[in-house]
Amino acid sequence: MSKAIAINGSPRMGKGTTAMVLAPFIQGMEDAGSDVELVYASRSKVKPCACGEMYCWYTKPGECCIQDGMQRLYAKLREADTLVLATPVYIPLPGDMQNVINRLCPLVEPYLETRLGRTRARFRRDVKIHRIVLVSTGGWWEMGNFGTVVHVAEELAENASVEFAGAVLRPHAFLMKEEGTLTPDGEAVVKALRRAGLELVLEGTMSDDVLDTIGRPLISEEGLRERYNRYV
Repeated sequence: MSKAIAINGSPRMGKGTTAMVLAPFIQGMEDAGSDVELVYASRSKVKPCACGEMYCWYTKPGECCIQDGMQRLYAKLREADTLVLATPVYIPLPGDMQNVINRLCPLVEPYLETRLGRTRARFRRDVKIHRIVLVSTGGWWEMGNFGTVVHVAEELAENASVEFAGAVLRPHAFLMKEEGTLTPDGEAVVKALRRAGLELVLEGTMSDDVLDTIGRPLISEEGLRERYNRYV
C-alpha cells in the first residue's frame, strides 16, 4: 500500500483555504488506496534550523540536535513514499512551514554530485520518499503568484534526488465559498481535486485538464482587484 504524509503549513490549520483544498485531494489519494497521514506544521512546534554547524551531516549523520516536535515527524517521513507539501502563499512561506522544510536536512545524505550544472544530494537510504507534490493556495488572481513556492518545492525534490510529481494550485481560493458554502464553481474544483489525488496514486501523475480545472479563474482579474481595494 502507498503511504503518504501531508504537511499543512497554514497557520489556520484545519480552518483555512489550504485545508479546504487539501482535504479532497487527500480523499482522492485514499480512494486510490493510499494511507495518508495529515500533519499540521504549526501544531508540531518545530523550531528553526539553528545549530550553525551541519550537525546532522558531519557530527551525527541523520540526527538533528534540536529536540522538539520535528523528532516525531522524522520517523513518519522515513516511512512515507509520498510527501505532500500543502501551503498558502506568504512571502513566500508561512514561518512554521519554512521551519519544517529547513529541518528536513537530517533526512538528506551529503553525497554530492553534479547534474545539469547544479550540485545535488539525495535522501538517505532509510528514507522511502520517492516523490514530492505541492498543494498551494493563494489570495491573488494570477498563477504567477505561486512561482516562488513552486520553485521551493521543485528544488527540494531535485536536491533530494526524488521526483517532483507536480503542483496543485488554487488562486483566490476563498472564492470557492460564499457565506461558508461551496459555490457551484467551488464544487467543481473540489471534484477535480479529488480526481487529482486519485490520479497521483494510480498513475503517478496528474493530468493537465484536472490541474487546469483546479486553477481556473473564478472571477475576472479586475473584479478581484476591485473587491480587495474596497477594504483599503
